[in-house]
Amino acid sequence: MNNKEHWQHIYSTKLPKEVSWTEEKPVTSLELIAKFDLPKFAKIIDIGGGDSLLVDFLLHEGYTNITVLDISAAAIDRAKMRLGKNAHRVKWIVSDIKDFTPTESYDLWHDRAAFHFLTEQADMDTYSTLVRTHTKNIVLGTFSINGPLKCSGLEITQYSEAKFQSIFGEHFKIIECFTLDHTTPFHTTQNFIFVRMSKNKIT
Repeated sequence: MNNKEHWQHIYSTKLPKEVSWTEEKPVTSLELIAKFDLPKFAKIIDIGGGDSLLVDFLLHEGYTNITVLDISAAAIDRAKMRLGKNAHRVKWIVSDIKDFTPTESYDLWHDRAAFHFLTEQADMDTYSTLVRTHTKNIVLGTFSINGPLKCSGLEITQYSEAKFQSIFGEHFKIIECFTLDHTTPFHTTQNFIFVRMSKNKIT
């Protein structure tokens, strides 16, 4: 089973309460996005958004230019169904991030728990090039060095601030970086690391 088939199966067979990454309200992501103080018309993309509730809260807060990308069509279909008449207010993209070719640039790139599924250096480099060429600001959340080694049966890459710096530091400034525990729907804990970055000014 390839990655696309894996995630299509997950989102076709499991409810939100049955997967570890579910959040009733993505408080940390919302707070980090708000700190950029972007206008409500800013272009925001959520990478690996799946059927995350982040888009619901962004719409509620008045953001008007939101894109959600996920490898699974089933995940996006679930999000559209949940949003109902508001689904048309969002741009939806079904794509593996490794194959994504943006047709526009974004004011903010959000990714909670997608980047850490890239385990090959070439794929990390592809991701780094994408953000360098298509966004000004990043909010990124992954498993930390104290977090799990696998998720949904797949191996992941753990991160530290130093590792973020090595991957993104040439083009982005780390504004803040911290770890926190996420409590899963089945009451286990996963240690995440979040980083907020802005593109370096060209001198």
